Amino acid sequence: MKNRSVVIGISAIQQKGDFENLDEALALMDQAVKEALSDSGNKLVKDHIDEIRTPKGFWRYRDPGKWIAKNNDFKNIPTTYITKIGVLQQNLINEACLRIEKGEINASIILGGEARYKQLRSVIEKKEYFETQLGENPDFYIKAKEDLYGDEELKELGAMAVGYYASMETAIRKNDGEKIEEHQNKIASMYEEFSKVASNNKDGWLDHPYSKEEILNTSKKNKMLAYPYNRLHCTSWNVNQSAALIICSEELANELEIDNKKRVYPIASSENNHMIAVQQRPKLFESLGMSYAANSINKIMERFNISLDAYDLYSCFPAAVKMFSKSLNLSSEIPKTITGSMPYAGGPLNSFVLHSTVKMIEKIRASEVKHGLVTGVSGMMTKQSFCVWGKGYQEKFVFDDVTEKAKLDESPIKLSNITEGEGEIIGYTVIEESVNAQKAVLYLDDEKKHRKVVSSHEKEFINLLLEKEWVGKKVGFKAGQVVSY
Repeated sequence: MKNRSVVIGISAIQQKGDFENLDEALALMDQAVKEALSDSGNKLVKDHIDEIRTPKGFWRYRDPGKWIAKNNDFKNIPTTYITKIGVLQQNLINEACLRIEKGEINASIILGGEARYKQLRSVIEKKEYFETQLGENPDFYIKAKEDLYGDEELKELGAMAVGYYASMETAIRKNDGEKIEEHQNKIASMYEEFSKVASNNKDGWLDHPYSKEEILNTSKKNKMLAYPYNRLHCTSWNVNQSAALIICSEELANELEIDNKKRVYPIASSENNHMIAVQQRPKLFESLGMSYAANSINKIMERFNISLDAYDLYSCFPAAVKMFSKSLNLSSEIPKTITGSMPYAGGPLNSFVLHSTVKMIEKIRASEVKHGLVTGVSGMMTKQSFCVWGKGYQEKFVFDDVTEKAKLDESPIKLSNITEGEGEIIGYTVIEESVNAQKAVLYLDDEKKHRKVVSSHEKEFINLLLEKEWVGKKVGFKAGQVVSY
């Protein structure tokens, strides 16, 4: 099939060191493109790039894609896309593949990068950090239609992800019927294994593995960020990393005489784009849309008689790994990562899926893996994606968006308009507001089963939340505060 989409070039970059030896995100992304072009084995690839798709990072560039195209002397200036948080990273790959197979484009670059580590070093070394100013806007700037947060949870937890995932984690713990100590040991053991994988990943951020005890126990270097998560449970944003993939048609790959050993194919992908803020989800421990997308990818694999040899489950926090594992019905013995996870391999804000995809493609090229699955998340486990990669291929890339089905079957829970009353805890966390100040944040169902988010600064109550299971128990609230328990 001449329009069959195929990856022909990949690259993953990381940088460490002092401030002066580190690049800004634009330079990192430029290097990733250069290396992906070189990896393809034919420098003429750059004359056929029709579009560049980039997930928005922490950086402020208007359009890195066009700058990179000009800096690398592309024959034509490609159409450029920037997608904000709230759009699945996998969606960029899927859209490129679908456009190729419709015959609308010949080749696409999917590109991401971050330089948070350079920014961190600028603070530590007291150096001034500058970004290159780019004047051009992208051809398309894409953002999610719905909000990622509810008003009450945004007020209590802010925009940082850790408190949301931590609240989901306590809901998962209760649903799994695990005692607090048992649960904490399990997630520490899981992440101990992840850190071992990361320490053997040449592109990983981690220099050494962590023991279960180091992950489990709080310390100055491993502070509790949001109960039950310590720093070592959480994604590492402060990295200098970039990644790029070049996807083109089979016809173009043949025309450019791309080595068959370089070619790896997206077999199938499923997405759930049904957005429900955590505050209004029917259950904090699972997503119906996610289950639909997982079932879809499993059925596709059954149809093509495909069995998976490797997984890289999105791993910003343990809750994400657990929810993906459950949706796919994976046993605890099956390895869940080939990268080593976002806390240890590095978690560039909005482009980690590109890194896990590059790693999967490397392993397929090396014949270590025949078929592998990469999953992705947008927001607070808001949207989910699944993608199967392999060496051989069926006639066409199979894509299934389960969003509409999820919308029909999973409706947001109504928000509570009660200002004083009693509610049942369905998930909670304790966050560090300052050195000596903690705040408990609780998701509640009121007596009408409408949703409420409340908080408490009472030390005695907070200590109880840390010591015992409180999901399923009732508390009294007034004006957004816990008043009885």
